[in-house]
Amino acid sequence: MEMISENPIDPAAMYELVANKSSGSVVFHYAVVKEQLSQDKTTSGIEYQTAGDTVAELREIAAELKEKWKLEDVLLVRRIGSLRVGDIISLIAASSPNSEDAFASCRHGISRMKKMATIRKNEMYG
Repeated sequence: MEMISENPIDPAAMYELVANKSSGSVVFHYAVVKEQLSQDKTTSGIEYQTAGDTVAELREIAAELKEKWKLEDVLLVRRIGSLRVGDIISLIAASSPNSEDAFASCRHGISRMKKMATIRKNEMYG
C-alpha cells in the first residue's frame, strides 16, 4: 500500500495495515525531521511538496521491494506540507515470514525514498 498524507502518521494505525497472521517479522522505519545547524541557522522544520506523480513513484519502490525479497506486504507513506522538528516525514514497513527479508527490504526502501524525484523540500529556519 502506498499513501501520501498531509496528516500526522499514526504508528498504531500503520501497524494494523501491514501486519498479518503469516508474518513472523514486521519491520518499521520512520524518517523524522531533525534539527540541523547550517550557516549559523537552526532548522525549525521542512516544507515538503509533491512535484509529479508521487504515488506512482511509491508504487515503483514497493514493486521493487516485493520483487527482490519474500514479503507479505509493504507499506510506504510519505508526508507533505509543513513539518516541524520531531515530526515523522515518511514510513516504510515490511512484513515477511522472516526477519532477514523484512530488514533488508526496509533498508533498501529507505535508500530509495530518500532519493524520490517527485518530492521537493524547503528547509525552514527559526
